[in-house]
Amino acid sequence: MKELLEKLVGVFGPTGREEKVARTIEEEIAPYVDDIRRDSVGNLIAFKKGSGGKKIMLAAHMDEIGVVVSHIDENGFCRVKPVGYVLTATLVGSRVKFENGAIGVFWAEDPDWKLWQRPTTLPDWDKWFLDVGATSKEDSPVKVGDFAAFYPVFHDLGNRLVAQSFDDRAGCAVLVEVAKQVKNPVNDIYFVFTIQEEIGLKGAIVSAYNVSPDIGIAVDVTLTGDVPKAYPMAVSLGKGAAIKVADSEMIAHVGVRNALVKTAEENGIPYQMEVLAGGSTDAAAIQLSKGGVPTGAVSIPSRYVHTKAEMVDFRDVEASVELLKAFVSKPVEL
Repeated sequence: MKELLEKLVGVFGPTGREEKVARTIEEEIAPYVDDIRRDSVGNLIAFKKGSGGKKIMLAAHMDEIGVVVSHIDENGFCRVKPVGYVLTATLVGSRVKFENGAIGVFWAEDPDWKLWQRPTTLPDWDKWFLDVGATSKEDSPVKVGDFAAFYPVFHDLGNRLVAQSFDDRAGCAVLVEVAKQVKNPVNDIYFVFTIQEEIGLKGAIVSAYNVSPDIGIAVDVTLTGDVPKAYPMAVSLGKGAAIKVADSEMIAHVGVRNALVKTAEENGIPYQMEVLAGGSTDAAAIQLSKGGVPTGAVSIPSRYVHTKAEMVDFRDVEASVELLKAFVSKPVEL
């Protein structure tokens, strides 16, 4: 499964440009499902037929944070706008990669050399620019409207893995692995790989309406509280899948949450409970679809979310697979 994680984080797919990620996932999952399709906005929906249980939707988003070129000046420097929540604290000297392979390096207007003097504040977005190696607007390898994602990396540190887009390619890998491993499920399972989560859960809104599930579960990363002087949070790397209680946009359905906890305990799967102070997942959109859907979330603990070096523990990824596999394979009573 590490090979799948490495493959997925290497695919270009900033918000709004998820096509290559969808194609890669489709190739991986197609042999293990009964039907696969794209909807009108680009969500990838794979279906595995059950023997008469509930209709369960598992959702993971394909997109990652990035930028889009908004202007190129006469010297070839690009101004950009963030696509998703990009932390300006991560930008100095960082690299992005465009779909055509062009590379850009971030810097900011710095007439007083403040970036070299331990700044207490960082420039606003209109002060940042990308150097793409051009000498003029005419010889720029990119154009206005081109999207870029942060330069792809993958490092295997043993149990700990580092990459720029585990949010949420780790969740996508979990869904693919569940589809591979589940045999003769009781429930109808919809594996939904959504678009544009990072700018407002757009894909989940559309796909949940179309699938109309009985139960929804989002699979995404979450923050941790296990680094020095971290914001207090009872989630750590290596302690298992995180079962969501609440975040800033949704409170998990108590029946779904309890069913996930029961499944973990009955199968000896390590888990921890997640209360996230800020941020949310596709679950917030699924929960409100049509007349309402009982919805929860399984989260993969991650350090340094929305940076170029997100870190997960492979054991937590495996625990998430085991939890979801057990959950969807048996009758579910809420």
